[in-house]
Parts: sequence; C-alpha cells; structure tokens
Amino acid sequence: MLFPDYRPRRLRQNENFRRMIRETRLSVDNLILPMFSVEGKGVRNPIDSMPGHYQLSVDNVVKEAKAARDMGIPAVMLFGLPDRKDALATSAYAKDGIVQKTVRTLKKKVKDLVVITDVCLCEYTDHGHCGVVEGDTIDNDASLDLLARTALSHAQAGADMVAPSDMMDGRVAEIRDALDQNGFASTPIMSYAAKYCSAFYYPFRQAAESAPKFGDRRTYQMDPANSLEAVREVAMDVEEGADIIMVKPALAYLDVISRVREEIDLPIAAYSVSGEFSMIKAADKLGWLDGKKIMMESLVAIKRAGADMILTYFAKEAAKELRKD
Repeated sequence: MLFPDYRPRRLRQNENFRRMIRETRLSVDNLILPMFSVEGKGVRNPIDSMPGHYQLSVDNVVKEAKAARDMGIPAVMLFGLPDRKDALATSAYAKDGIVQKTVRTLKKKVKDLVVITDVCLCEYTDHGHCGVVEGDTIDNDASLDLLARTALSHAQAGADMVAPSDMMDGRVAEIRDALDQNGFASTPIMSYAAKYCSAFYYPFRQAAESAPKFGDRRTYQMDPANSLEAVREVAMDVEEGADIIMVKPALAYLDVISRVREEIDLPIAAYSVSGEFSMIKAADKLGWLDGKKIMMESLVAIKRAGADMILTYFAKEAAKELRKD
C-alpha cells in the first residue's frame, strides 16, 4: 500500500484511535519490584546511586512490600545483605539468614504477594564471587551444592519462587532436583538464563555490597557481544527444568529478548537493571530528559521486545503512571 491510497496518520489523529490500535500494552501485572533486606530494626539506608531505594530491615521491607502490593504490583524480588560473610557463603543457606527471616515475615504479614528470592552467593562470600573459589578460579561444580542448599532453604522459609542468578553451568538441574526431593516440586524456578557481564550493574554492587574482591565475573557471566550463546544458555536451562527464563540487563539487550521470545514458549522475564534506572534518574535530575516519559517508553520497549514480566526499580513509579492511564 502506498500514499495516497494508504495514509497511516488516519489512525493516529486522536488518543482513542491510538488506544484502539495499540499493539503493546504495559500493565502493572508485568512488574516485579527488587528489594534489599538487611539485619536490624528501623533500618532505611539510602542507596546513593539509586534514588528512592534503600537497604531495608525486615520491618521496613514489610512496609514497602505492602505499599507495592496495594499499588497492584504482584511480586517482589528479594536480595539479602548478611552481617557475616565467609569463603563458602554459609549465611546464604542458614535457617536464620537474612533472606530466610525476611521471607517468613513477608509471608505472614503481606498477603497476596509473590515473594521471589535471588539465589546467588556473591552477597554472602568474603571474596564477592558467585561460587566457590579455588585459587583464582571459580569452581563451577563445587558451587552447585551450595546453590541448591540456598534455594532449598528459601523454599523452606516460604519463598513462592527461587531465582538462581549465579550463571554456574548445571545449577538449574541441581536446584530442581533438591526442591523435588524435599517436597517442593511445586516451587517454580525463574532462571537468570542469559545474564551478561555488564557495566550496567555498578549501582547494584553498591546496593548489595557484592563487588568481587579480585578479578571480575567474565568467566561465568556472558560476553555482551554474544547472542547465539544466549539461545544456547536458555535452551539448557529450559531442559534442566526452568519455569521462567530471564534476560539481564534489558534495555541494551532488546535483541536478545526478542530472539529468545522466538525460540521458546515459556514465560520470559527481563531485568531492567540498576544502571538503566540510575541513568534515567540522573538525566532527569539534570533536566536533560523527562524521566517519567523515558521510564515508560523504556518499559514499553522491553515489553514490546517480548518480555512477559519486567524486574524494575521503577516498579512503584510505573504503577502510579499506569494507574493514571
């Protein structure tokens, strides 16, 4: 069809027309709010690089979670900051660990909210890596049992879903087996299946106090230049029993989200990470961008690329904007 027979502007001339033909619709149902839990009471430590976000003691996690639920946000992703770290991340799977305590409290005090737990070791190790360290090497196979024990401890505490983010090969199968063998066959796994070694994580490192003490994470997180590898990673995690797969980061990896969407028929999550949030906040503060408009456009772009759910630090702000609409 060519002009003048076809005039696309006919269906753009008023808001009702635009609403009627809108192809991608972002809903509060698509949003997941990440939260950071710490020991103590009444703690609300601001995260300088992530305005509006805090390290929260359990009592304040409950308050924030209730506020999110009341805005219609269906789920939170929980990260824990322990008061003790060691080489083998023993706090990660301790019965009285920070995530375990927070999960138990949330499940008692905040009804109708899905509690997802991040399963990794980096916040709990004194070296800051996501697995067992042997010399200067991250030992993949030695890490699997610790990851499975951590996931199982989260499920035993009441987590609705566990989300391994370590990028160790074979960890989804190990976790699935541990859950199934211990009466948690109904607990789903959201796998960080295509997690890139990205500079966009920098503000998160401050928030979670999880920067590695030596080297980096390029030997286990993915090279940002690769997309075929992402398809292989996703296929492997699906085969091992993942129920939801995740691409992380989101905005700079829309092509990966789209490619994965074409390859699999499971639900897809995308993590709009701390760097994406902080850049928009900084530009908005300087008056260089309209932060709210960029926020919504970015989230719609992630949804348009194929994500069914979006983990985002904008969850509460986006929920407010969606409620206006």
